[in-house]
Amino acid sequence: MMQALIETIAAMEPPTDAQRLFHGRGGLHPGCEHLALDFYPPVFVLTSFLPLEDEALATVHCALENRWQQRRPDQPLNWVYQCRTEGPAQTRLMAGAVPMPHEVLENGARFRVHVQKGQNHGLFLDMAAGRQWVADHVASHKGLRVLNLFAYTCAFSVVALKAGAGHVLNVDMSQGALAIGQQNHQLNGLSTGAGFLPHDIFSTWGKISRAGPYDLIIVDPPSYQKGSFVATKDYARLMRRLPDLLMHGGHALLCLNAPELGCAFLQTQMQELAPSMRFVERIANPASFADVAPDKALKVLLYQESLEAAAAGADPS
Repeated sequence: MMQALIETIAAMEPPTDAQRLFHGRGGLHPGCEHLALDFYPPVFVLTSFLPLEDEALATVHCALENRWQQRRPDQPLNWVYQCRTEGPAQTRLMAGAVPMPHEVLENGARFRVHVQKGQNHGLFLDMAAGRQWVADHVASHKGLRVLNLFAYTCAFSVVALKAGAGHVLNVDMSQGALAIGQQNHQLNGLSTGAGFLPHDIFSTWGKISRAGPYDLIIVDPPSYQKGSFVATKDYARLMRRLPDLLMHGGHALLCLNAPELGCAFLQTQMQELAPSMRFVERIANPASFADVAPDKALKVLLYQESLEAAAAGADPS
């Protein structure tokens, strides 16, 4: 049942950056679809979407301990188990300890995480390639003005400012998440260039519009969060706003992590609601998140406000 996970652990080289090590959810390891193993140095996090018996947990512990002794014999093994079934996630410290505060690296940027509290640990590892695209894009277009919607703990803002963005406006209705985002900026020596709006995006368009127009808009909402955002009805409300918020020739990065909604969900609506926006490409997910059904995996789609269409007021297609 867990053979693929155990084999992955036995062969792994513990990385220095936070990343996924085993992605059973991608369907490439039959029988392990409920399992994921992440490494937030120096802590392993095993997530299961089905309850695991003590015997199974002991097997994972032995595999981790054996490999850790081989690769890091001078360091203690730290790992956490989180079970996500019905109701709130249950998290248990299985060995060692979790640093407090717990800070991890990704491509030279530092982020604060919390692997023992809730389902979201402060840094979404599947979005690493999206953050890398933002860093590369901003680095080649210094001084860009960026709007970061559903900013959470502001990882996109950190990488954009480190790459040379002129200003980033972070908007999220969770004041707590934005507070961690401000800490993330401080961790990276970023004392200026970022704004933080702890508001519901749909009631804050006036402030958002006045701070624009923007060269890059990042939209990374929850797929379903009752009372906040439901992709099937609320994404369209965002799409209509994009052309007016963007500089001509500006870009929008649209993200969607809902297995039941494929790329066509975004592309069809964008064609109808924001016809001046040209689809450029889908940003590939990290290799560690390979999926047997890519349309069910995280979608990160890049669009550009067409200069020609903006001038002519026409659909570029």
